[in-house]
Amino acid sequence: MGNEQHEIGIVCGQCDTWSPMGAASCTACDNDLALFGSRQSVLPTPPPPAPVRPAVSARPATTPAPPLPRPAALSPATNPVGPRRAPVAGAVAAQKTPARSEFADLSQEELMEQARNYVCRSCSSGVPSGHKFCGRCGTAVPLEIMNAQTLFFGDMQNPAKAKLILIRGEGMDGLSFHLKAEQHIVGRNGQLVFPDDPFVSPKHANFFYRDGKLVVRDEGSLNGVYIRVRGTVDIVPSDTFLAGEQLFRLDASPKPSDGQDPDGTYFYSSPKHPSPFRLTQILQGGAVGMTVCARGSSLQIGREGGDLNFPGDLYMSGSHCRIEESAGKFSLTDLNSRNGTYVRIKSERELGHGDYLFIGRKLLRVELNTN
Repeated sequence: MGNEQHEIGIVCGQCDTWSPMGAASCTACDNDLALFGSRQSVLPTPPPPAPVRPAVSARPATTPAPPLPRPAALSPATNPVGPRRAPVAGAVAAQKTPARSEFADLSQEELMEQARNYVCRSCSSGVPSGHKFCGRCGTAVPLEIMNAQTLFFGDMQNPAKAKLILIRGEGMDGLSFHLKAEQHIVGRNGQLVFPDDPFVSPKHANFFYRDGKLVVRDEGSLNGVYIRVRGTVDIVPSDTFLAGEQLFRLDASPKPSDGQDPDGTYFYSSPKHPSPFRLTQILQGGAVGMTVCARGSSLQIGREGGDLNFPGDLYMSGSHCRIEESAGKFSLTDLNSRNGTYVRIKSERELGHGDYLFIGRKLLRVELNTN
């Protein structure tokens, strides 16, 4: 008889008294009973009183519909997440039609400009080009901006294209000019315009491509195009070059003129020394400044300690450059000066990556694709 306690029945939740199946109240304390299994197997979730009605237990064999309300009735207590799924599904359906992007009406050039100077819409912090997220708040960069960045950087991977970087430009430093066309006229008029520089001619120079190489041509400008010397270059008399802020011209030694006058008189002067060449300083407006004759086969220019010194020139190195003569030929050597020595090109010149050019008062650096 002791084993009968393990049969299916009802256990009172107040006094823990076992009652047979179907009892509506506890036989000991008259407490309303809920449906339980045996003492060893208790149901995980207490159902409401409705399932113990005789009508509910009498119909499962004929119709499967009555068991379905039980999960619906129990779901608010056992799984409160379930009722919230309906609004979530509605929200997903609403997102299938995205809002119109603020960048939708911009041209490709405008998008690239936005990409280069993009500001996070959440925290107003600048986002460097190529970054996918804001470094301050983590907001994602819009897809349109990312695509524009890819196009901008990818364009420079074309080996036939180059750009000019303005190194010294009187407030315009850092500007870059992309040489994407076949020809690019530089001057006060043209594709690359410097209207504020009085030393730039209306049509000063032309950058163009020939056989995949970048070439610069002087278009008959008054002041010419100067390219930075790498190591040592050959020069000839009448060539001009820049060192610091000084402009020089190489001149051959003049013909002897120390003979007698028709009346037999000699011109009185300082002692004369043999000199293979001389340098002439050219002042603004074309006037002639200092003229220095080389005492030997070379002449050195610098800020101090040379044959020709310019202690007040901030762009001149201590030992800046040297001009040498050998067997009637002349060479110009840059002595690793900080700001470089520049020689005027004749007609045109093929350019390489890292070349520096002076056009008027503008210093430009050439950047070619090196991938």
